[in-house]
Amino acid sequence: MKKRDFIKNLGAFGLLPFTGNSPLNNEDLLGNHSYTNGNSEEDFWSLIRNQYKLHPDFINLESGYYNIIPEPTLKKYLKHLKRVNLEGSYYMRQHRFIDKDNITEELASFVGCNSKNLIITRNTTESLDLVISGFAWNKGDEAIYAVQDYGSMQDMFEQIEKRHNVTLRKVSVPNHPKNDEELIELYESQITKKTKLIMVSHMINITGHILPVKKICEMAHKHGVKVLVDGAHCIGHFDFKIEDLGCDYYGSSLHKWLATPLGAGLLYVKSEHIPKIWPLLADHEKDPTKIKRLSHTGTHPVHTDLAILDAIEYLNWIGIKKKENRLRYLKTYWQQALKDFPNIVINTSFDSHRSCGIGNVGIRSINPEILAKRLYDEFQIFTVAIDYANVKGCRITPNVFTSIKELDSFITAMKTLAIA
Repeated sequence: MKKRDFIKNLGAFGLLPFTGNSPLNNEDLLGNHSYTNGNSEEDFWSLIRNQYKLHPDFINLESGYYNIIPEPTLKKYLKHLKRVNLEGSYYMRQHRFIDKDNITEELASFVGCNSKNLIITRNTTESLDLVISGFAWNKGDEAIYAVQDYGSMQDMFEQIEKRHNVTLRKVSVPNHPKNDEELIELYESQITKKTKLIMVSHMINITGHILPVKKICEMAHKHGVKVLVDGAHCIGHFDFKIEDLGCDYYGSSLHKWLATPLGAGLLYVKSEHIPKIWPLLADHEKDPTKIKRLSHTGTHPVHTDLAILDAIEYLNWIGIKKKENRLRYLKTYWQQALKDFPNIVINTSFDSHRSCGIGNVGIRSINPEILAKRLYDEFQIFTVAIDYANVKGCRITPNVFTSIKELDSFITAMKTLAIA
């Protein structure tokens, strides 16, 4: 497989012909639907919506757990599956590792880092837990994280607390901070001479809160503390480059906002830290400076890895900035419609740089679990309830396929429930 020259953002609507090297062509992308640059913005997103097969029985406002795959990517994924099934062991022995190297190189270019610092994993939990469990802990060391961080990583920290006698210090991130300095001081206030690692969410999964990661990393490094970043919801969601953040470790899931098939993630590790992490599973790579020593996954669904390239191509066709703007617009649309309505509480910042597509909203008089159930049972709207860490409400995660009409249905449902 030769290195592909992916097409980047193709102007306002990006509907130019694809090159011969592209795995997607205009027939894949447009199907029977016509489109020209003279059409409106909503016409473009209607075209995107038509590239998804959506469940007819409910409105899906829970894209945060898993972003379903658009049809052009799904078609390529099924071709990869058939190819691997046809070639069997021949593919696994002759092509698997060459393809994995090429995929990693393309992914590294997309996320903004060197491929020698990146491995493909199965998800964010695997990526971050590999660092937390493989870190060179000593008795008495300390780690810092937030109570709003994802539960699986908190579970791993609790395990190393018991296993290595590490002290855990926890902060609570406010839903509506005054400024970046408030957040930086929050983490800095917990640092001692024994602090070795801070885990910080690039985007808090329960509220969509985007934290000032670069500033937190700069602060932590002044104290000699390493920073592990949970970027589960960030790759393919908004525009940034990992190396620009200055973090030491970064993990993400690709089956969320990049919309790969289930079971794809990544882990970035700065070069100087690679030899210091014990791998979760021992690998044949014995050179401690090579990140491949951390990436032994055994026999796994390689067709998922192959589809990463197609997911990147599809997103490049839309344009990451265009997608980011659309997701932020959708979140702001329902947020503004509900912000002053009696009995409704918005748990996500209104500052544009502090959130993008994910938001959280609750009703004071209704338990979040009951709210989620009533939204589904009475209005056929699927969400997820959040009721912990100072967040009481439902996480709302529209996607590029979400229509304004669907959001209007959600707004009407929330107002109806709020006054009932």
